Parts: sequence; structure tokens; C-alpha cells
Amino acid sequence: MSFIKTPMKGMPEQLPQDMQIREYVTKIIKESYDKHGFSLIETPVVEHIENLSNKQGGENEKLIFKILKRGEKLEDANGVDEMVDAGLRYDLTVPLARFYANNANNLPVPFKAFQMGNVFRADRPQKGRYRQFTQCDIDIIGDSSNLAEIELISVIADVLYKLGMGDFKIRVNDRRILKAMAKYCGFPEEQYDEVFIALDKLDKIGIDGVKQCLLELGLVKDGIEKYCKAFESYQEESSCFGFINTNFNGAVENEIVNNLEDILKVTSKTIAGKGKVVFDPSLVRGMSYYTGPIFEVELSSYHLSIGGGGRYDEMIGKYSGNNVCACGFSLGFERLIEIVKENNLARINNGTSTAILIAKDVPYDKVENAMLYANKLRDNGERVLIAPRNKNAKFQKETLESLGYTKFVEVYADSQNF
Repeated sequence: MSFIKTPMKGMPEQLPQDMQIREYVTKIIKESYDKHGFSLIETPVVEHIENLSNKQGGENEKLIFKILKRGEKLEDANGVDEMVDAGLRYDLTVPLARFYANNANNLPVPFKAFQMGNVFRADRPQKGRYRQFTQCDIDIIGDSSNLAEIELISVIADVLYKLGMGDFKIRVNDRRILKAMAKYCGFPEEQYDEVFIALDKLDKIGIDGVKQCLLELGLVKDGIEKYCKAFESYQEESSCFGFINTNFNGAVENEIVNNLEDILKVTSKTIAGKGKVVFDPSLVRGMSYYTGPIFEVELSSYHLSIGGGGRYDEMIGKYSGNNVCACGFSLGFERLIEIVKENNLARINNGTSTAILIAKDVPYDKVENAMLYANKLRDNGERVLIAPRNKNAKFQKETLESLGYTKFVEVYADSQNF
């Protein structure tokens, strides 16, 4: 059997230089989350297959890496479904819901959690899309007020500002508004998800493309015209109240509109000077478990989403039997890394990093003295590498410089060092 040196498709590996950038970004994210009072937790990468395939994860449930049963349980299995009892998590939200249901008695209310870890989706690998990737989530469990949404938007803006993301905006909507607009236009409830999928493509196919998609669904033409006309009138400066009142008067409860207006009003001040927050009635978010406000971060210069989230008040109850309100936000770590790399935004400071290079045939006492010297430097907070000096020392030093080493000490048999 031949040895394959390349990793599985969609499963990235990181060089030391890559890891320095990843650690830099991780540090900023963790520090920001921690300063806003979020507690770090960890959940397993393997979850019960029942939890992963309970129709809460939308399209992601088609992308589960399934794990076969072991030993006699596998031998006794009858059919594919009976052969599987676990899977790799496709996001961090489902494991969090199970975690909270299992540990609620030992946690404060509300509970502000953050977690960072790998998730897995059996997707088709392509540029910027992996099968294994990192998510970094913050969630507030047990707070039914819009203070949760306000705080999540504020902390995400803080992270992006500290990473130097520059011109970003956080788009905000509410799943209840989406449903009310669809109902107002006479669309059947059983087709809402198909309507939302079409609307979600607005920025790619334009309003005419959305209209064509809705016509293909067999929806009433008058309703389609009314629906699409509303989105044609939308401008980024539109207020939630103004848009709804003009196009869907009476369709959305005042409480829902006022709640979103309050979120927009407060966050526009809390993130002032860092980014922009806007109402966007076309924002959908793919997960079916969202029950209220939803949000997504967009980098204007890249025209891509780098994170999103929303309120999911019903998910945890499906595990615990008791409804618990919850709201969360997830940043796309891999996309952040690519942008930081591309724009050289990482401000990595390794302090003084010394490489001690020992030539061939150096006496043992000099090697010992070099080791003791290295220990002293480390005790003073320096980063010290000890390695044999290569024949091509110039290339060796250049490689080490790319890893942050700034000072070199070369040790020879006849040198005065040590």
C-alpha cells in the first residue's frame, strides 16, 4: 500500500508561519470575548447522530461525517441507518444546546459562553471552502431581552475593529418579519423556506432573478409583484419601521418592529467609529432554528459574509424539554485568516527571539554552556531555539527569520562563544 503525503481534500494543514497568524487572530478574539464577560467552554467534536440529524441544521444535515458503530454493534446492524450512532459536529450551536441542557444546574442565568473549535462538513472542497474549519462562537442563553442581540453585535464589532477589518457592516433582520412579509403577499406557509431561499440569492441574481424563482414555485403573480416591488424600493438607509409601514402596513406586529429598531438604534452608537449596522429585509440566514432577530457581517470591500447569527429560542428545549431563550453569533475564522494574511494585518511580536546554531564537532562542554545560556535567556522571557548549524547557513537563517527569530548566535569548535 502506497503512502499518500497530501492531506485529504478539504482538510487543511498549517505551516508554522500560518499558525503564528492563526494564534494572533485567536488571541484577539479570545481577549475580546473574555473582556465582555463570556466564559470559555469546550464541547466534543463527536455528537450523537440523533442530535445532528433532528432537522434543526438545515442543509448542513446532508453534510454530516457519519461514524460507524464499533464491534458487535456494527456486526449486528441491519442497513445503513443502524450502522451509524455518531457524527462529527457540523457547527458549534447544536453541541452548545446539548451542553446547556446537560449542565444548566451548574451555570449562571443568563449564561454567556464562547467556544472555538473545528467543525466538519462533507462539502465539495473549493477555494475558501473546507471540510474541516474553525468556528468561533459567542452565545447568550437565558436572556429574552434584546440586550443579548445588542451585546453580541457590539462584541463582534470590537473584534473586527481590533483585527483591522476596516469597512464592515452588520446587516440585521428578523425571521418573524420574513414570515410576515411572505404571508402578506399570500404565499403558502409550507413554501416559506423556498421563498426565503430565492430571496437569499438577491445579491447574486438581482430582483428579476428572484421574481423568476418565485414564478417557478407557482406562487400568485400579484403576490410576487407586491413582494419584489418592496425590495426594489429598499435602500440601505431605510429604517425598519419605514420599510414595513410603506410596503407591508399592518403585516408585522409593532412589538417586533420596535424591538428591531431599538437594536439598530443602540448598536449604531455602540459600534460607532468601528463599523456600520443596517436593517436589511432581504437577510435570511439559512438555519431553520432561528426564531427572531438575525444578523450577518459583511466586508464591503470583499462583498462576502464573514459571520452571522441570531436568536434561537426553541432549540435547547428540544433537548431539555424546557424552553430556554438563546442568541448567538459565529465568526468565519478561515475567512478572517485569509483577509488578515492578504492585507498583512497581523501584528505579531515574539519579543526577542534568539537562535543558537551549533556547528559540527563542537566540544561537549561548549554545547553544555550553550544550553545553560539558552536557559538563562528563557528565564528572562526570551524565545530561544537551539539547532545544529546547517551547511547552507544563509538559507537556514532566512527560514528562521520568517518564523520570527531576530538574533543569531553561532557556536564553533574554535570560537570564543561559550
